[in-house]
This record gives sequence, structure tokens and C-alpha cells, in this order.
Amino acid sequence: MEEVRAFIAVELPAELKSELSRLIAKLRPGHERSVKWVDPEGIHLTLKFLGNVSTEKIVDITQAIESASTNVRPFSLEMDGLGAFPNLKLPRVAWVGVSGDIRIVTGLQKKIDESLVPLGFSPEAKAFSPHLTLGRVRDSATVRERSELGKKLGLMAVEKRILFSVDHVSLVKSTLTPDGAIYSQLAMAALDK
Repeated sequence: MEEVRAFIAVELPAELKSELSRLIAKLRPGHERSVKWVDPEGIHLTLKFLGNVSTEKIVDITQAIESASTNVRPFSLEMDGLGAFPNLKLPRVAWVGVSGDIRIVTGLQKKIDESLVPLGFSPEAKAFSPHLTLGRVRDSATVRERSELGKKLGLMAVEKRILFSVDHVSLVKSTLTPDGAIYSQLAMAALDK
């Protein structure tokens, strides 16, 4: 049985990816070895990570996403501030937050999460926190390197808050390679107009 690594996400416009690339370029100096920076072309707003799924389930997953997207109107989000998980003192993940129609995207994420339970996917244990991942701190990073990255994130501002519209969600295949993940859209579910 063939499997693919997959997730459900909001894909981002080119202008936003360009701004994320600029932010990463400003954060990278001094953190080339301690952080695995994300390729800006692959950044997306993840709604649900599925992991390895049987290709036979793709149709059912797509139908579940389409069902969850019914009665959800298109919405707008924008880049809004830099941060880190779990915190800025000892960051593990560097991110850009999003603001705008958060209630709508959070509701959509919850509907998608619930629609996948009958297909054998566990509901998310943590509350959904919409963000765009810029980089992941390597396990080998020292406390000092983590602290310095946190300080840099805390002092930097998002200069260009790009607003973007969301009118669909995508089921995305992630192929892992030595050079990073390669993403391709498996299916798309339009939001109600």
C-alpha cells in the first residue's frame, strides 16, 4: 500500500513569500548553524498535519476537507509580529504571526480537524495557533545561541504587513529530500463564495 506524507494548509501568495524571505535574510546572520531555516517558497499556514497516509484515503480526505469548507466564507489574514515557540528565552521554532480574520481560520481549522476523526485521524491536542514557521532551532544549538535568536526576534519588527485573501485550502504532499521538503498540491477545497 503506497503512502504519502501530507498536510492541509493555506498556501501563500508570492508577495508574502518574498517578504518572508527578506525576514529570514535579516535573521540568518549569526544563526546559520544553529537554525534550520525554512525555504520561503515552501512556507504555508498549516491547518492540520496528517503524517503518512495511504493514497487510497486521499479521496476521502479531500471530501472531508470539502465538507468542512462548506459555509465558510473567504477571509483575510496579514503578517503580524515575530515570535517563537515555546518562548523567546529558549526558542525552538521562529515564526511570524498572523492577524485578521482569526476567528474564521480557527473555526475552519476546527471543522477540518473534526471532519477527519471518522477517517482515523486524532484531533489536535493543542489549541490552534496560526503562524508561519521561519526556522527550527537545531537540537545541537547552545543555550546562548537560542537566547541570542530570541533577543533578535524580540527586537525585530515586521515592516511590511502584507494582507492576503484566502478562498481555498489545499491538501499538500510533502516529499522529504536531503535538500529539504518538496511540496505539491494533491487537492483543493474552495471556500463558499
